[in-house]
Amino acid sequence: MDLGLKDRVYVVTGATRGLGNAAARELVADGAKVVVTGRDKRRTAEAAAALGANALGTAVDNADPGAPARVIAAARELGGVDGILISVGGPPPGHLADNTDEQWTAAFESVFLGAVRMARAAAAELTEGGVIGFVLSGSVYEPIPGLTISNGLRPGLAGFAKSLADELGPRGIRVVGLVPGRIDTDRVRELDALSADPVAARAAQQSRIPLRRYGAPEEFGRTAAFLLSPAASYLTGVMIPVDGGALHGF
Repeated sequence: MDLGLKDRVYVVTGATRGLGNAAARELVADGAKVVVTGRDKRRTAEAAAALGANALGTAVDNADPGAPARVIAAARELGGVDGILISVGGPPPGHLADNTDEQWTAAFESVFLGAVRMARAAAAELTEGGVIGFVLSGSVYEPIPGLTISNGLRPGLAGFAKSLADELGPRGIRVVGLVPGRIDTDRVRELDALSADPVAARAAQQSRIPLRRYGAPEEFGRTAAFLLSPAASYLTGVMIPVDGGALHGF
């Protein structure tokens, strides 16, 4: 199926590795042009170079109030803005007594307020057929042990996304959320490594997934590419689990 991505321009934040990078790879593979962002200038340039001539790297921190204007300007260099996928690194792990006010504040600035600013800037630029996507977390539906900050912020961001879908729908702009489960990225391996026995922790996680395995990054990337594409033109306001059935279609 042709997703209709050829020559469309997308911004993908947090795309130097992990889920954002997987989404950027699949978008480019299907003919889109992509602005990839990351906090580290060298790694952002390397990620863009690996994607080829249809990618442009822009080093920004999502928590920086000036970041949205910079990424929109970069997208204009490629021809405009057809959509954005807002992905940020996960907040630090920890429980109530572990996480400091400073960690909460930094996570709010990056995960929540930074995403709101990016969405606001994109909404001002997009026209009919445009799309705003958010990479969320299974904590949108169920708290994840040991990830108290994420459990607090991600559901609020999902609520914001649904509200935005109602607000932008009359303009023909879609808003979607992706809810990844255990996708085999560096981040997930780092979380498994927090256990005293990472191998056993991974096996226990897999036993709770109907498909009995972690997802591959490209499986997440292909789902993201579809949801951002014109092929998904009648999907908005939805939070799509990409988790091998772990949430059982919540």
